[in-house]
Amino acid sequence: MSNPREVQLVSRPVGWPTPENFALVESAPTQLAEGQIRVRNEVMSVDPYMRGRMSDAKSYAEPYALGEAMHGGAVGEVVESRADGVAVGDHVLHGLGWREEAVVDAASARVVDTSVAPASAYLGVLGMTGLTAYAGLTRIAGLKAGDVVFVSGAAGAVGSAVGQIAKALGASRVIGSAGSQEKVDHLLNDLGFDAAFNYKDGRVSDLLREAAPDGIDVYFDNVGGDHLEAAIGSLRLGGRIAICGAISVYNNTEAAPGPRNLARLIQTRGTIQGFLVGDHYDIAGEYATKAAGWIADGTLTSRETFVDGIDHAVDGFLGVLRGENLGKMLVRL
Repeated sequence: MSNPREVQLVSRPVGWPTPENFALVESAPTQLAEGQIRVRNEVMSVDPYMRGRMSDAKSYAEPYALGEAMHGGAVGEVVESRADGVAVGDHVLHGLGWREEAVVDAASARVVDTSVAPASAYLGVLGMTGLTAYAGLTRIAGLKAGDVVFVSGAAGAVGSAVGQIAKALGASRVIGSAGSQEKVDHLLNDLGFDAAFNYKDGRVSDLLREAAPDGIDVYFDNVGGDHLEAAIGSLRLGGRIAICGAISVYNNTEAAPGPRNLARLIQTRGTIQGFLVGDHYDIAGEYATKAAGWIADGTLTSRETFVDGIDHAVDGFLGVLRGENLGKMLVRL
């Protein structure tokens, strides 16, 4: 590939991002240094957290630089190597997506076996997505057998993994919210959720109370806003809330009001804790072992939504923010 292309951020979005905030440009040729590999990307991830990196506000991750290619998870084939232990023809998982070709420090890449699972799986249930669900349930929410679990954004990449993993770990009842009847049907018929509702059908607090009349023990939050307030209202004694994301407020231009019922945490002795998956890579091996077994016996499945071509990568990202994906949104390059 003589002139591989990349997507650059050229202006910082105010409110909802638009295609005008991005530019598709040809990248300059780069020579490999010792310890580097050249990777022809085959599939890349577009994720809600990337919206935060488009702002220059201080956060847990460095903002994307204007006029430079953005970053994100990707899997591709090594086409040139100056690194011991990584050969031409290997497939690697790395963090330089948003481009057709990447020059990667081999120490920051991981060789993956695409004969065991497709490349896309290492960006989903076998990668950061699955580990996020597992760490949030086990380490943050302290899931126990018999718990009633509610997850918002349940038809998305993380949410769909949360529901299935919760069942595998012994949850007595798993409830999900989603934004369409198609997604609700997917949760109930394909993923084994015990109950699910379309949050557009009424007040979330009422819909959750109907789905969990006896309350919930664990809430895995991908949405924030009215979902978080509803979960606090349904929390049982000793309930736990793990905050993974808040996609409902990512594009707000003014601060969203906080939950109005926080005092209920006093009554329930409930806890709320936010987390980042990057703090929990020490259990990645533990998760990978369990996930392999769950995938093999059908306990854990995944749905993927694809867009094709780097020229449609921004469309895929905007689609995630609009909730157009079932499962993981990916771009085939």
